[in-house]
This record gives sequence, C-alpha cells and structure tokens, in this order.
Amino acid sequence: MRIHCSRLLLISTLMLSGCSSVQVHLGMKVYLEKIPVTSMQASLPKGTGIGPGEKLPLIVTFTEQDGKVLTTEGAGHGKIMWNELNVTATVATVDKKGNVSLAKDPRISDGKVPHISITAPSHPELHTDLDIPVRYDERYVANFSGSKGMDGSSGSDGMSGSSGSSGSMDPNNPSAGGNGGDGTDGSNGGDGGRGGDAPPVQVRVAFRAGSHPLLQVSVSAAGHQKFYLVDPQGGSLSVKADGGAGGQGGRGGRGGTGGSGGMGSPSGSSGRNGLDGRSGSDGPPGKGGSITVTYDPQAKSYLSVIYLSNSGAPKPVFQEQAVPALW
Repeated sequence: MRIHCSRLLLISTLMLSGCSSVQVHLGMKVYLEKIPVTSMQASLPKGTGIGPGEKLPLIVTFTEQDGKVLTTEGAGHGKIMWNELNVTATVATVDKKGNVSLAKDPRISDGKVPHISITAPSHPELHTDLDIPVRYDERYVANFSGSKGMDGSSGSDGMSGSSGSSGSMDPNNPSAGGNGGDGTDGSNGGDGGRGGDAPPVQVRVAFRAGSHPLLQVSVSAAGHQKFYLVDPQGGSLSVKADGGAGGQGGRGGRGGTGGSGGMGSPSGSSGRNGLDGRSGSDGPPGKGGSITVTYDPQAKSYLSVIYLSNSGAPKPVFQEQAVPALW
C-alpha cells in the first residue's frame, strides 16, 4: 500500500511539474513527431484583435492525413505541447504557454501589425503565420488614487484566571475550596491609519483625424506619465485621483475567562471574566487630487468617453486649447 501511494504521489508530482514523458505515457499529451500531420493553422479564440496591455491565448490546430484534428495544450485543451513548436513574434510577445501579450504603451504598437510565425521542428515542411490587428476600443483605467491607510493592530487577549485550589468535602473534616482568579482585561485595538492623498493629475487630449478618429491621451501625476490611444466608438478612459481609504481599526482583545472555583465544602467562587478591549476606530480617508483636462477643440465632442473621479477634491477643471499630437 505504501509503495502504491508513493508511486501515485510521484506521478502526480511529475504531472504538476509538467514532465512531458509522464504526460505522454498517461495519454494526456502526444509527441508531434510521431503524428503524420499535413497542415497547421494559428488562431485567437477570444477575438481577432488585441489591445494595449492585453493578453490573449493562442491556439494552433493540426490536421492529420485522415482528417483528424489536434490542438495545442492550454486554451486549445489539446495534446500538442507548446515546447514542440517554435514561435516568433514582432510587436507583440508570446510566452511558453502560447499567450500573446501587447505592451501597455500604445506608442509601441501604433501603426504596426503584430505578426506571429510558427514552425514545427519535427515537421519542417509545416509553417503558419498570423497577423493580429490592434484595437483601441478598450476600457482603460489610469489610477493615481491615494494608498489605503494602515490597518490598526489587534489588541491582545486577556489571560484566563487560575483555578481555585481544591478543599475537602469530607463531612468529618470539611474545608472550603479556593476562589478562582479573575481573568485579565483584553487590550484595546489600534486605530486605523489615514488614507493617502492623491496627487494633482494633468490630462491632455489630442485628436487624430481620419475615417476612424482616435484620441491620443496622456495622464501625468507624481512624476509619472501614461499614454493611451482611445477609440471613441466603444473605448473609454477612466482617470482616478481619489483619496485612499482609511485603514480598518484593530479588533479589541477578548477578556480572559475567570478561573473556576475549587471544589470543597463549600466550593470556591469562580473568578470574574476580564473585560473585552475596545476595537480601534477606522482611519479617515485621504484627500482626492485635483484633475485638470486640457483638450484640443476637435476632441471636445468625444470627451464623454473620458471619466473622471477625484472624491474629496474640487471638481475637475477643463481647458480648451490646441493640443498637438502627443507622439
């Protein structure tokens, strides 16, 4: 029985660690070199395009001579292992599990088409390519809100009282049991810390004309600058400069239990329970940061796709003036 369990544990460990030979032996995976495939094709199961900062799974489909179809592991839920394929990419990147990623900064992909090229060393005659359109109708978020305050520490629980000593219940020689000791009080919980303040935020919106207009947006705060390319037809940008939430107050310590009275004639009295400590107060929220939006006149009719949030601060300020292309 021990030997059987050890073998099962070893197999499970090897499966979890991705040991190819074990997975093939169990029928979970196959070696591509032993399969007479005639064609291969790559696709994205979650749409035909990818947006900045997005990660999408890639699937490669193989067709055998008899028409049977095999797919890659991961999103394809198939038996073909990614380590049997060579995948190269331009503009985008592809990891060892077949996930395609595009950089968050739209300046890297603007005007370019990510290209994926896949070959199978065991079948050098097979090759497939995939161009992935870049889409900008995403819901972007630029969050410069203050940090959450530190939570208060919990109070210490009180100590239980000691039990009273035993007396005698002998009717010829009775003696009283000792009283139990009192439990000690729990200590108070610490107060939560104040939430962090959000910094002032500057938003600049430029307009890119064309058959499909786009908004170039930069968001700057606290020495950091982020860029976005927003398609007003379905895309949006939320800019947040809210004050950080206050930390939660710590729990008060529980009072210790009074010790039980010792048995005797008469029995001793039980000790008093300690008082519970007071829970700490939640910390106050931080202050929101000011938001100033400078937009090009041509972008005015599209400002509804930019959402602003800076609770605890004055209303955002909008300034209309010429804003040249941001990159």
